[in-house]
Amino acid sequence: MRLPYKDPETISSPEDTAIVDRVRARRTPRPLQPLDLTLLHSPAVADGWNSFLGAIRTKTTLADDTREIAICRVAVVNEAWYEWMHHAPLAKAGGVSEEGMKLLGEKELDGKKEGGLSEKQWAVVRFTDSMTRSVKVDDAVFAELKKHFSEKEVVEITATVAAYNCVSRFLVALDVGEKNSVKGPGH
Repeated sequence: MRLPYKDPETISSPEDTAIVDRVRARRTPRPLQPLDLTLLHSPAVADGWNSFLGAIRTKTTLADDTREIAICRVAVVNEAWYEWMHHAPLAKAGGVSEEGMKLLGEKELDGKKEGGLSEKQWAVVRFTDSMTRSVKVDDAVFAELKKHFSEKEVVEITATVAAYNCVSRFLVALDVGEKNSVKGPGH
């Protein structure tokens, strides 16, 4: 970690303690995470982050496998192993097969299009990889995503990929969770 984790007990202003309480409420029953303890160096940023990521994680209409595939691919492409460690089990619990998890953990998929993932899941992988690697998404990749998802879901997938690119960049830049030196799946 490049910054010490913020002890929430040292936060004393009523406004900032209300922020800590909101972050705790979203994390319950789990304790505050290293990510939270880093963000709390700037309570206003932690509050906005908590609200935005809370919506991405719990208030979209996306199926668990779709959401977690997007998050896991962002983690792998950006080598955000702390993120992978937290979301790979959620992808498995959301219905991603063991073979699919192995594929998700490969940094380079080199045009693979079969095995372990459904056609719909592959569309999410290709869209996430394109958006994460080059920002601009090829029309054919976008058309494939639209074939499987409603306009609302496309917006939610895009917001999820964008949000977790932000998360991964924050985690890696500050070495949150001290995972930067850990080689992830398939490495």
